[in-house]
Amino acid sequence: MSWDWISGTPLLAISSVILVVTIIFLRKLLVRAVLGLKSQELDHRRRWIVNIRNASLVALMLGLILIWAEPLRTIAVSFIALAVAAVIATKELILCISGAIVRAASKSYAIGDRIEIAGRRGDVVDQNLFTTTLLEIGPGQASHQYTGRAIVVPNSLLLNTPLINETFTHDYVLHVFSIPLNAQDHWQRSEQVLLEAAQIECGAFLEEARTSMKSMEGRHGLDSPTVAPRVTLQIPEPGKINLLLRVPAPSRRKGRLEQAILRRYLSEISKAAG
Repeated sequence: MSWDWISGTPLLAISSVILVVTIIFLRKLLVRAVLGLKSQELDHRRRWIVNIRNASLVALMLGLILIWAEPLRTIAVSFIALAVAAVIATKELILCISGAIVRAASKSYAIGDRIEIAGRRGDVVDQNLFTTTLLEIGPGQASHQYTGRAIVVPNSLLLNTPLINETFTHDYVLHVFSIPLNAQDHWQRSEQVLLEAAQIECGAFLEEARTSMKSMEGRHGLDSPTVAPRVTLQIPEPGKINLLLRVPAPSRRKGRLEQAILRRYLSEISKAAG
């Protein structure tokens, strides 16, 4: 970028002064000439004086622009270059602020929600314009225990990474986990025992969970899902059977409910085997 125009600034200033003095002199000369036209009516002479003043102002502005055109262009280019450099330098901050705006507009999560983003799961404990802080849940996707670690996630991830909100339904959620079996096992008996264990453990809050899910119809215009415990079969590979159990669970007690059902199920299966 050339700054040679700085060395020519005195010449430009002198030219500007000459232009201003010349236009002022010509304006006064023309105004005096118009005032000396006694043959013209007073209104006509006033109109001519106003036109002369306006024309002189326009001529002065055009003249100054022509004189300072090159320096002004150089300054404008410099400011544009500085603006581009500033945008590049603060790109990540701008993306983080944009992500915060997207989060606020979409209401994708709030303090206390359990979310997963970029393979990281946790409860949201803090959020600001630039980052979201999670209290990590893990290890792995099947665990529901705190690891004791905090994860600071930049909000820019919200612009290009899918986000999962595990507590979208607020107080109660639908929780799914699987029980692997061999094809030779008595899967019908296992299915019955698992379903009975789930019904016993969920019985205390089943009606409350049904009411909570029903309220989704008013908030989001969705059909409320069935909350009764349900077992479905899955064959992941030949000779293997998975019992998939879906149960309603308090959003903060999924892990404890899963453990209670598993312990009751294993206890009943052990009794039957004995």
